[in-house]
Amino acid sequence: MLQAEGAPPEAALSIVITDDDEIRSLNRQFRHVDAPTDVLAFADDPTEQAFVTAPDEPPYLGDVIVSYPRARVQSATQRHSVVAELRLLIVHGVLHLLGYDHGTPNEKAAMWRAQTAVLTQLGLAHITPTET
Repeated sequence: MLQAEGAPPEAALSIVITDDDEIRSLNRQFRHVDAPTDVLAFADDPTEQAFVTAPDEPPYLGDVIVSYPRARVQSATQRHSVVAELRLLIVHGVLHLLGYDHGTPNEKAAMWRAQTAVLTQLGLAHITPTET
């Protein structure tokens, strides 16, 4: 997915699986929404980097934070496995790190096309993209 979207092949990112309390706290702190959500993505901003990195260090894309309880509920609602839902949420979060968004109808259409393409490559074409 990263290579297909033009990210350097050595790019790095973090994926954190957590609970509703932690994701609610992050959502409140960074998005000013006092509620849990299924996935948050925090893209790295190299202009705000506090530390100097080695020139040969791979580019860091950012962090994807997923709520396991939300994934479990959504997988039951959508009638697929929790593993499939986690994959969907991770794909969704990584696309955010790569600059995709769904704030407008055009942005959403582009993001959902990219998301569906990746899910198809993973053999998960039957998974309905989440409305995060």
